[in-house]
Amino acid sequence: MKYGEKEIREFDINAEENFWPNKHEKNYTINIELPEFMCLCPRSGYPDFATIKLSYVPDKTVIELKALKLYINSFMFRYISHENSANEIFDTLYKKLQPRSMKLIADYNPRGNVHTVIEIDSEKM
Repeated sequence: MKYGEKEIREFDINAEENFWPNKHEKNYTINIELPEFMCLCPRSGYPDFATIKLSYVPDKTVIELKALKLYINSFMFRYISHENSANEIFDTLYKKLQPRSMKLIADYNPRGNVHTVIEIDSEKM
């Protein structure tokens, strides 16, 4: 196993060093685009690709960007549906960050004539 694969497979999103104090009290938005998301279809095993767009207004905590990259990359080895992967990412980050607001869009590449876009918004929960 190469060092990058090892780092991704052993990555723990819950480790304290993955989250930093937000040093700013004002409202500001962090927009992050992750265009190389990949997971495996739980039925066929075929790879599914998506662009994940994360937008959040931090409160006391921000996520370290390498940690976010490793967390997102950890899905490449998992058999998980579009809906479950998007919801798991949102729920995990929302719980850890406890932001003032957060929105996640998972825009999956078309496969088999189906294009899926999943949006989760804390303002609509």
